[in-house]
Amino acid sequence: MKIYLAFLVVFGLVSCEGRKEIQLPKADKTIIGDVKEHSPIYMFFKVEGKDTVADVNRKNAIVSTNWIFNIDKRLPLKLVVPELIKLQAKKDKSIHKNEAAENYFSYANDKKKTLAFLPFASLKFKLEKPKAGVEIYFTKEDKVLVEQTVVEKSNLINYLDSLKIDKPLKYNFCFDKEASYDTFIKNAVFINTLEIEMIISEIYIF
Repeated sequence: MKIYLAFLVVFGLVSCEGRKEIQLPKADKTIIGDVKEHSPIYMFFKVEGKDTVADVNRKNAIVSTNWIFNIDKRLPLKLVVPELIKLQAKKDKSIHKNEAAENYFSYANDKKKTLAFLPFASLKFKLEKPKAGVEIYFTKEDKVLVEQTVVEKSNLINYLDSLKIDKPLKYNFCFDKEASYDTFIKNAVFINTLEIEMIISEIYIF
């Protein structure tokens, strides 16, 4: 509970000083519960005229530390991912980069009422469709399509196992670019809890 209270105070200060606030996404499981030596990056939900924009603030980000991305859950992936790609590239190219430093998404565990983190430094985000392999697509309505077939999340592993013939298949996790960041985090946490023998190195957004 102390961690969650601290999280509320931090975001209260951001709102007070900059007249801004971030609504973090929520999930029901914690992947990582604490991150040491970190710097914050904020991605605010902003409306300019009739357009929604991602307002990025990384002025407190130190390249040699772990980066925690605090992103408003209302932003669509089509606005979030291009910014993620740019920020990851800047960190990777820096001469001060710490190879041991990670990047994390922050979110709230709505069951435990605590702050939680999801690592993603090893992931590459691609704004395109995969060219080969089995496509596992998460829609903006939070449905899962495997090669255009709707599959219940609770049955996803069994369904994927049924596709194997004589060799392991490559699975590509894909997301609707119109989906909210909130939906993305919920599904990213879900993917991290799957008992599946594969290394996920790429995420496709289209």
